[in-house]
Amino acid sequence: MSIVKINVLTVPAEQREVLEQRFASRAGAVEGSDGFEWFELLRPLEGTDQYLVYTRWRSEEDFQNWMSGSMKAAHQGGGGSEGGERPKPAASGSTLWSFEVVQQASPKN
Repeated sequence: MSIVKINVLTVPAEQREVLEQRFASRAGAVEGSDGFEWFELLRPLEGTDQYLVYTRWRSEEDFQNWMSGSMKAAHQGGGGSEGGERPKPAASGSTLWSFEVVQQASPKN
């Protein structure tokens, strides 16, 4: 079965739009990675300032390969303004949760 990684991002209210725009502009960045199965960015509706970045992978090895490869390069690369300065992070904190899928279901047709 697959593994799930949930990155819990603490995002101040004034940075929500920035975070969402950054994720929208990275569309396609992970989808071609070997073993990638699913992505969702979950916006909180009430009671918290934490966004959840949900990804599902074929294996822990596939996730680690992505982390040490294209994800690492994307987060260390230029990507800044013309002066080469990197933009300020939109999140003020991050925690990674890991889960193994032991059961799943989909809607009946």
